[in-house]
Amino acid sequence: MSDAVSIAARKVQGSGRRKQAHGAYLGTGRRKTSVARVRIKNGTGKILINDRDLGIYFTEIQDRETVLAPLKSTNTVTGWDIFARVEGGGHTGQAGAVRLGIARALLRADTGYEATLRDNGYLTRDAREVERKKPGRRKARRSFQFSKR
Repeated sequence: MSDAVSIAARKVQGSGRRKQAHGAYLGTGRRKTSVARVRIKNGTGKILINDRDLGIYFTEIQDRETVLAPLKSTNTVTGWDIFARVEGGGHTGQAGAVRLGIARALLRADTGYEATLRDNGYLTRDAREVERKKPGRRKARRSFQFSKR
């Protein structure tokens, strides 16, 4: 009985704001084969991805917009310093992973952002993955060229 009570107490205590020892909030994001570990803390709006500035790491405008989307929707572009470690996949997958990590970290920092983030789809993990190649086919769905004669 006491175990059930302590588990319930831990669940209630654990929900809400979870801060790391040095005052940062953590969020993990995944997209395709990319994994991003994001740390946010109160600051001036500095964004570093793998120790490089956002504009240097993501050269495509679309990828930069993807990363900034959760911050723009919550009007907190200049309120947080963001540090992300991302690995695997290509630039689009990495941008999507960082976006999900930022959204989850913002949610841990302030649960009031949940409605905005969820309505815009920033808390939903994009489950689309590359389809495997099938035997007897050139690719996953593309067949070999067919010749009647």
